[in-house]
Amino acid sequence: MKAHDGLYIDGTWRPAGSADAIEVVNPADEQVIARVPAGSALDVDSAVRAARAALPAWAATPPAERAARLAALRDVLAARKDEIAETVTAELGSPLPFSQAVHAAVPIAVAGSYADLAAVHPFEEKVGNSTVLHEPIGVVGAITPWNYPLHQIVAKVAPALAAGCAIVLKPAEDTPLTAQLFAEAVHEAGVPAGVFNLVTGLGPVAGQALAEHPGVDLVSFTGSTAVGRRIGAVAGAAVKKVALELGGKSANVILPSADLARAVNVGVANVMSNSGQTCSAWTRMLVHRDRYAEAVDLAATAAAKYGDRIGPLVSARQRDRVRGYIEKGVAEGARLVAGGPEAPRERGWFVSPTVFADVTPDMTIAQEEIFGPVLSILRYEDEDDALRIANGTVYGLAGAVWAAEEAEAVAFARRMDTGQVDINGGRFNPLAPFGGYKQSGVGRELGAHGLAEYLQTKSLQF
Repeated sequence: MKAHDGLYIDGTWRPAGSADAIEVVNPADEQVIARVPAGSALDVDSAVRAARAALPAWAATPPAERAARLAALRDVLAARKDEIAETVTAELGSPLPFSQAVHAAVPIAVAGSYADLAAVHPFEEKVGNSTVLHEPIGVVGAITPWNYPLHQIVAKVAPALAAGCAIVLKPAEDTPLTAQLFAEAVHEAGVPAGVFNLVTGLGPVAGQALAEHPGVDLVSFTGSTAVGRRIGAVAGAAVKKVALELGGKSANVILPSADLARAVNVGVANVMSNSGQTCSAWTRMLVHRDRYAEAVDLAATAAAKYGDRIGPLVSARQRDRVRGYIEKGVAEGARLVAGGPEAPRERGWFVSPTVFADVTPDMTIAQEEIFGPVLSILRYEDEDDALRIANGTVYGLAGAVWAAEEAEAVAFARRMDTGQVDINGGRFNPLAPFGGYKQSGVGRELGAHGLAEYLQTKSLQF
């Protein structure tokens, strides 16, 4: 797609307040493919003002009409799915088949789920002698990451639209072209002017201005825990609601009765998916000591198959960060059984699929989010030891449990301190709530629980 040289505010593309621009680089060949405006605090203010002006009419729009706009948005995205996939591949580096199957298809499904939900959600209900109203919270400041550029946008904007909120979106500076394409789709779907606004820009400038703006009622952010803390502090000073989907260090617990080959192969695939740039990736594989050596061999063999199948990391900065973690793992005594810090290609920001064995729970690579194609395999003595290790980080976003009997896996999963657990390779469900315990965040996305984040409650007593 051709990049816009303006910002989408109040239903039109308009020039930014300054000539500052952000270069968009293809991670696979390091070539600049576009330039987009670097919006300022004044641009954010214009967008918030447009959202506030549009809010009353959109909030008063019947839910059925809001559902119709969301259905139209889903249809526009579906019609442009090939363009979406190609755009994500160009600016994120994701292999095209993965962009088609995940980066394009999943957001379309999520948009459709909110079209359906908006039409049937009980925005008003009777509770005894009261009528309880579920009303839009107001203007939403949405700050989204680069790793799933369209999915993260749709997971915030679709429920906000369904709730009757107006939105200002500040997408990641690494992947702004997908956000511009989304703005085009919103416009084509007939969403009224000002209800959705897009300001591309840098996090410390446009992102901070959006989080601090007094006209924003809710800040919805997905990204690192460190940035989430700062946003939470800013919002807290203004007693402003936040929804934060943050980091993860998810455990993949393979119980002794499990089909080891399947659990290991699926686990490796999970970590390598999207080049490891997934907050919910099962980056810690926990295996009983009696089956540990076999699991390590299986994982090393599986990882070797991904050498030419995964894409680059999103930026040179991210590549260097991941390579630094790999070097730290070696320095702290973990054993490399696949991959390593060496660059696998002369050009592009690639990192080899990497697997560490002999990882102990206190090692840096077992505690900190790496956000790259790096798997740590840890051994445990018994189920209590496995649970201690699984719960032994500051994070609690996702996880997995494998066992011969589903009931055995469920019993273990119930004791895990995490927001989502896949049982024996359970499938993704766009209607199930997604979000974290502990420092993995506050609030939930997707389905009815995601919609609830954008609503506030009023009760009328009779």
